Amino acid sequence: MNVVITGAGSGVGQATALAFAELGENVAIIGRRRETLDETLKRAGDLAFRMTPYACDIGDPDAVAACGQAILEQLGTVDVLVNAAGTNAPQRSFEVLTLADYRRMIDTNLNGAYYCVQAFLPQMRAQGVGTIVNIISEAAKQASPKAGPAYSMSKAGMVGLTQAINAEERARGIRACAILPGDIDTPLLDKRPVVPDAEARARMMKPEDIAACVLFCVQIPPRVVVEELLVRPR
Repeated sequence: MNVVITGAGSGVGQATALAFAELGENVAIIGRRRETLDETLKRAGDLAFRMTPYACDIGDPDAVAACGQAILEQLGTVDVLVNAAGTNAPQRSFEVLTLADYRRMIDTNLNGAYYCVQAFLPQMRAQGVGTIVNIISEAAKQASPKAGPAYSMSKAGMVGLTQAINAEERARGIRACAILPGDIDTPLLDKRPVVPDAEARARMMKPEDIAACVLFCVQIPPRVVVEELLVRPR
């Protein structure tokens, strides 16, 4: 199986890349900075040979198109795409959100996922099978000051993207899943206006928990699609 994962330099993307590598799959890992991808390779240890890093700003459609072409030339086919890249800003409320931060969140969280889907959909159609997993957020269900308007808007858009893929592509053997996690202990928490302390983080889910959800959605029989999965800390 050939897998592409965005946001693979940390958090859920990194944990998912490691999980697929442990299963013996070939993984193309995408991240904005090569040094974070190198950290993922380091964590993979002896399994690093399963991964190929691609530094790419997924908010840039031309960069994504070029990256997608390079991945297809390297792997030949792509069976699974996991859109795990996401960002937020410390100054995130309506009162303080800058236009630059707003655009960056929409470009990374929503537009980037769309560009990546478009980069691999034609090949998935040609082979008649493919699974796309979008790591979203419970903020797509209910906006809150904790998430901020731009983040909530971008994540709600990703739900729409997932639904559109299933509406148009299921007849071609392609399925999409929206995973909507609650609080996860990832580096993204450091961007919150009030950074959670160790006690709060201990009550949250871990990136490996969401990676397990991704594997579930990918490994179930092709006749089944988990269209939406809401996951929260116990």
